Amino acid sequence: MRKLYLVLLFLSAGASLLNAQDYWIQLDSVKGSPRSVASAFVANGEGFIVAGLESPGFTRRMYSYDLMQDDWDDEQSIGGLNGGGLSRGSACGFSIGGKGYICLGQGDNTNFLRDVWEYDPLLDVWSQKADYAGSARRGAVAFVISDIAYVGTGEDITGLRKDFYKFDPQTNLWGNVMDFGGTPRRQAVGFSIGNQGYVGTGDDGTLRNDFWQYQVFQNAWVQKASFPGTPRSGATGWGIFPDGYIATGEDAGWNYCNDIWAYNYFTNQWVQRTSMPGTGRKHAISFVVGNVAYVGTGYNGDLLDDFYSYQGITGVNEHASASAALQVFPLPASGPFNLHTANRPVSGDELHVYDVNGREVTSYFSIAMDSNGYTLIPADHVSGNFTCVLLNAESELIGTAAAVVVKN
Repeated sequence: MRKLYLVLLFLSAGASLLNAQDYWIQLDSVKGSPRSVASAFVANGEGFIVAGLESPGFTRRMYSYDLMQDDWDDEQSIGGLNGGGLSRGSACGFSIGGKGYICLGQGDNTNFLRDVWEYDPLLDVWSQKADYAGSARRGAVAFVISDIAYVGTGEDITGLRKDFYKFDPQTNLWGNVMDFGGTPRRQAVGFSIGNQGYVGTGDDGTLRNDFWQYQVFQNAWVQKASFPGTPRSGATGWGIFPDGYIATGEDAGWNYCNDIWAYNYFTNQWVQRTSMPGTGRKHAISFVVGNVAYVGTGYNGDLLDDFYSYQGITGVNEHASASAALQVFPLPASGPFNLHTANRPVSGDELHVYDVNGREVTSYFSIAMDSNGYTLIPADHVSGNFTCVLLNAESELIGTAAAVVVKN
């Protein structure tokens, strides 16, 4: 009876989550002094906040957040016991292979930095890696695709930058990639959705709201739908496939923002979501664990230490033009499910299925076309949340729909 109850509870939760509104929860305040321009990464299932500007000045201290305990713990400061001179703010943080990385930033005496540090949470050890291939700088952005980090833009001693480089931690080597497609800038937002990188907003002398996609295989930047909020700098952002998010920041009226907007990978559309419940701010940190975003700290005239979790909703269902074209039932499904189309399926249309990490998993399903749409039969090992995407023969989007597969 207990197993049956748990399965029924999961089925109910799976269905309700797809229709639930997005929501925020206030959590334990970040340990240590309030701070701004800190950096963050995820390692071993925990979020870490590193360095930043406290009231006495820049710090190199690090704390980890325990999701189960809603509590913060002291960790090794960047560089370890002998890491003198490594205090910084406006650095980049990213995660690859269960390890965390911090690079660049502004140090004491306004020195710009180009060093790179790797943190192994299992050994509790920091190791210095190869220096960044570009100039020392602050206010750059970073995103990760297929265990390769991409880092660029920012401000160095000569001014604003738009150059970009990639880093492979396995070889400890940096390489050039195509310069950012927009103007040189600082304090922009960078994140990845699936196998694409995104950079938007920021300060190039004027606050911006343009938004660009980096295509790895083409080594090219493509401009996408502009961020619909006010142009701003110092925002924070993250990706949870199939959506990316931009939140907070400071706009041209010197207003500290607490709004949040979601961009959909498939529809190239933005939707405004529930605003952050804390005060508006710039230079907050954010990280993602288990498809939940965590956001906190920053500056709004005062240094801040408050901290929140954010649970989004299935983004494709928010875009009426795309979701109306496709309907999935049953939802959730414990076996085969149907995908009905608004119009009769046409030979040449292509149906693709993606998992929550943006990987295409179409081959995991047996797909048959019928007069109403498609029937999908998942392989025995398949379960989880999926996005179905229907394209026409010209690879133009017809519609998207969310599916949930559970096992009895």
